[in-house]
Amino acid sequence: MSENDYWWEPPLAGTDEAHLVGALDRLRVTFRWKADDLDSKGLNTRIGASALTLGGLLKHLARVEDVTFNWKIRGRAPGPDWDESLLDDSDRWEFSSAADDSPEFLYDLWDAAVARSRERLAAILEEGGLDQPAHLEWPGRGHLSVRRIVFDLVEEYGRHTGHADLLREAVDGRVGEDPPAGWRPVSGSGA
Repeated sequence: MSENDYWWEPPLAGTDEAHLVGALDRLRVTFRWKADDLDSKGLNTRIGASALTLGGLLKHLARVEDVTFNWKIRGRAPGPDWDESLLDDSDRWEFSSAADDSPEFLYDLWDAAVARSRERLAAILEEGGLDQPAHLEWPGRGHLSVRRIVFDLVEEYGRHTGHADLLREAVDGRVGEDPPAGWRPVSGSGA
């Protein structure tokens, strides 16, 4: 087995920055593997009373990526994929509207948002590293650091990758902590 078989693994030894970005990318890849190669029925499968679906998670996390690296860190609008007039603060819009989207749209939306985020984060780190202040401010306490916001995104992915584990197992029985060696996305622009 080679390093290329497990391209999503964080470095075995490296800087704080390399480990944080590596951990985020590993969670992104694990989430994408859990959501990959499904039709509309699979992406819209629900468990029990929960409204969560893999399609809804793809759309939600695509928006989270754009909000994190545009608004929270830079103070800029999330971007052209997000008509702010359609959104509410509850996140329900992403989960409910995803049922009307094609699998191709959802995969491409998430893949493009992650690609943009990787570019934006690389530029942000080049400009000043993890300790620089972000746009997002906690009233009365000051601005969050880029480090804090990236850690928050790691937490977001950890939570939703756990949801994706359960949803994918309900769809077709796919289980596992990591993709198999050599895995690449089958569907969407990540393919």
